[in-house]
Amino acid sequence: MRKVEGGGLREQNKARRRSLILEATRALLRDGPDSVISTERIAERAQVSPATVYNLIGPRDKVWEALAAGFMDELERRLAVSGAGDPRDIVRSTVRLFADDPVVSRRMVREWQASGLVFDRSPLLQLRRTMADARTHGLLRADIDTDALAATVAASCVGALHQWVADLIDDEQFLARSLFALDVALAAAASDPCRDQLLAPLRTRGTA
Repeated sequence: MRKVEGGGLREQNKARRRSLILEATRALLRDGPDSVISTERIAERAQVSPATVYNLIGPRDKVWEALAAGFMDELERRLAVSGAGDPRDIVRSTVRLFADDPVVSRRMVREWQASGLVFDRSPLLQLRRTMADARTHGLLRADIDTDALAATVAASCVGALHQWVADLIDDEQFLARSLFALDVALAAAASDPCRDQLLAPLRTRGTA
């Protein structure tokens, strides 16, 4: 029993230090959009050794990956709290998450080489679930591959994200384009009885 407790305490301490390191990284990024991010600067800000940063996070590219994972953890927490069961709510929550901390999220997406994967965990899992539910309830056609449909929407959202990161569109346009991609996908997959219902958002809103 003591070994289990000791192991658990060590893991808690590692998780706490990892959290401190990531928050220190975010703080450095907020100091300025072009702040230099290095193991040494992160370690100094987090009040740990550079070796601790490397051991708990990894080399520089892993820092961005860890920040992205933290974003997705927070998104999952928000979706769980809100009980989001509507794909529109999932898209809105995702866009707001990035827009809430623009300096950090923009730098993370620019620097992380695998940033196209940022939606592969959350919200893709939630989109798959809600679209499968929509098919089960007859909103979408029975022959629709809802996993592929969710992946298509996520890919469009990644495209809008990169436009936002490049300052080509603002927060409202980021949200509008992401919702437009979702509405197009849902309308294309709509069952006959629900076609007018799922086409309605496209008829009443511009494409931004």
